[in-house]
Amino acid sequence: MGSCSHEHHDALHGVHGHHNVDQRLADAESLCASTGARLTPLRKEVLELILSASGPVGAYDLLAKLKGGSERPAAPPTVYRTLDFLLEKGLIHRLTSINAYIPCCHPREGHQAAFLICTECKSVTEASAQGLLQQLATLSAADNFTAHHSIIEISGVCQQCRNKQ
Repeated sequence: MGSCSHEHHDALHGVHGHHNVDQRLADAESLCASTGARLTPLRKEVLELILSASGPVGAYDLLAKLKGGSERPAAPPTVYRTLDFLLEKGLIHRLTSINAYIPCCHPREGHQAAFLICTECKSVTEASAQGLLQQLATLSAADNFTAHHSIIEISGVCQQCRNKQ
């Protein structure tokens, strides 16, 4: 689990800049290997860009950054397939409200969390939503509905931005 203590995921924490990128890429490679998948150079590069970013990254930002690295620019469908792979492996999250991608602090398949998104500075904080997710599961079960994925996004203004106002 790297330098992350297990209790850590119940605390609120910023999703950017609290881990060593190289370590997280190595962790991602072993996570993929354990499921028989491969972290191809493109997958690794996209993940690295998301891990290195200072905030949520959109698909077009990723495309623009990828073009610099290779002689042949990556096509949008290729990048979207790469993002789908990283999402499926639980290495990144897609924030639908702002249509951008962020690294997952605790990569594992089926991991769910709640995100607090500041509308001013775009900072994202990840919070464990265990109790809330259990309630959602109960809600689904009551209707015999099988939920595959849920993501909770709460937009508002963070403390830093509120203090500035």
